[in-house]
Amino acid sequence: MLELVNIFIKGIFIENMIFAYFLGMCSYLAVSKTVKTGVGLGAAVIFVLGITVPVNYLLENYILKEGALSWLGADFAAVDLSFLSFIMFIAIIASMVQLVEMAVEKFSPALYGALGIFLPLIAVNCSILGGALFMQERQYSSIAEATSFGLGSGVGWFLAIVAIAAIREKIKYSNVPAPLRGLGITYIITGLMGIAFMAFMGIEL
Repeated sequence: MLELVNIFIKGIFIENMIFAYFLGMCSYLAVSKTVKTGVGLGAAVIFVLGITVPVNYLLENYILKEGALSWLGADFAAVDLSFLSFIMFIAIIASMVQLVEMAVEKFSPALYGALGIFLPLIAVNCSILGGALFMQERQYSSIAEATSFGLGSGVGWFLAIVAIAAIREKIKYSNVPAPLRGLGITYIITGLMGIAFMAFMGIEL
């Protein structure tokens, strides 16, 4: 249980998708103009990462990697379908994103309109695919660890976009130099937040 908590906390603070790896920056910058849209997209990312990482874990360990099909019989023990990893991971992600899009459109049309094109673009959000590829690279020993990593990464991305959205709402009333208004000051703040998050790297879990 402690190991699951460690993976979850690391996903939020130490290995934050935005501040440690700068993954998913396009949606992070485009949808963080208001806290409301930031919360909506952040929640969608938590859901998609929390579902797709464990599903892709099962896909990787029981179908794709070499020897994964041994449960079908000895004749399949040497089969290696790992070359299909990218396309299968993306297919799972696209399916989950479609589910999220349908749910948001039905239950929150205003948020659906505010998020616009960036909701379906979660399917090509590099932080989502990054979660699946990190899971594959780190070879977690159980689906619980993969799920903990997916949820932690999603919560970390959620915190990042909500934090920058809150700051961007406040700096609208600040005297920002004209050349830095908009994305300029956002890039600077993101860099400073990334430096601040580096402090968490000293925590031993």
